[in-house]
Amino acid sequence: MTISINPELERVTGKAIRRLVPFLLLMYVLAFLDRANIGFAQQAFQIDTGVSNAAYAFGAGIFFIGYALFEVPSNLIMHRVGARIWMCRIMVTWGLVSAALMFVTSETSFYTVRFLLGVAEAGFFPGVIYFLTKWIPVHARTRVIGMFYFGAPLAFIFGSPLSGLLLEVNGAFGLKGWQWMFLIEGLLATVVGVWAFWYLDNRPEDASWLTSAERATLAGAIAIEDQYKSAHGPRGVLSALSSGRVLFLSVIYFIIQMSVYGVVFYLPTQVAMLLGKKVGLEVGLVTAIPWVCALAATYFIPRLAERRQQYAGMACATLVVCAAGIALSVASGSPMLSLVALCFAAAGFIAVQPLFWTFPSAYLGGAAAAGGIALINSIGSLGGFFAPNVKTWAEKAFESPSAGLYLLAGTTLIGAVLFLTLRQRACRVLVAASRSA
Repeated sequence: MTISINPELERVTGKAIRRLVPFLLLMYVLAFLDRANIGFAQQAFQIDTGVSNAAYAFGAGIFFIGYALFEVPSNLIMHRVGARIWMCRIMVTWGLVSAALMFVTSETSFYTVRFLLGVAEAGFFPGVIYFLTKWIPVHARTRVIGMFYFGAPLAFIFGSPLSGLLLEVNGAFGLKGWQWMFLIEGLLATVVGVWAFWYLDNRPEDASWLTSAERATLAGAIAIEDQYKSAHGPRGVLSALSSGRVLFLSVIYFIIQMSVYGVVFYLPTQVAMLLGKKVGLEVGLVTAIPWVCALAATYFIPRLAERRQQYAGMACATLVVCAAGIALSVASGSPMLSLVALCFAAAGFIAVQPLFWTFPSAYLGGAAAAGGIALINSIGSLGGFFAPNVKTWAEKAFESPSAGLYLLAGTTLIGAVLFLTLRQRACRVLVAASRSA
């Protein structure tokens, strides 16, 4: 199929990317850091609070229960009130709740604050994906979502040393190092949330930084895309929530998230064991290495898939590499080889996600997109709850510290196979329509 490229649309899309993506990226860095920094605090936090390994796994995962329960309502509210108000609300409340982790003293308070953190952050990620469907035409969306996913590796590249450093500020003003970590990183999110209210625009028609001609060009391309979705996809929230395709995509995303959080919550501790050191600045710096690899993969793989129009095949191959990395990280017997394997694992489960979101964002529009994208992310996020608990169960059941990661490697391979069943024709038609707009 020959696809004509509209140079003006490309130029205006590029202008929108330069304006929006860096700020959205900053938001995601803080979001990912605030949900995963518990991994850095694990050792000191458990010693000071008396939280057991099983309770830690449950508390780390219960975040995703609160997150999943409120995803759909949150995204539907954003559909009504707009991104600038709702993104501000999400970031301010999650930052304050994240900072409140410094007051945890028991398993009960740990469960409560982690659950509330999930409730506060609910709707952030699907809200951003939905927001991008209103701003970025489908022909450029995969690479833009890829740029947004830089947030996860960047959170660890810069956040790992920061978290490690804050853990070493132990005893300052009577606070433990992990308390300083939660306080400072939580308040950073709150400050950026206030900034979001003044920075974001709900749609191209509202953007004062675009000329009237640029607003018309971008809005016209999005309108063509929405017309296609209305004709070929679900037309309302209820039809999207009951769509078999949406539910199937949810299963794939659930498996991906199990891979992500089965590794993320334990990565600092695993690296500390490989180095034979306590979690601190040095472990934080080494822990950043896999995320540098993930950053590179997330830059190149979505662009390669976009050029070749081979989203499903690329996603399958990426998850196979991820599964191999997870398995080899515990099977190699060498600290250096284990670290290399973790690099491949992190690169795979981060880079595959922009490819995944190509499918629902090309199929869902309007309120159906707000509800459907939120449902997919909601069900997928439950993988973050199941991963640490399934990992702990497997280690106990098989009496092996490696069993949990082997199990997660197996589920990742299942996800790779499921990608091969997805059709790509709708993505190609939308790309053609938006480029010739």
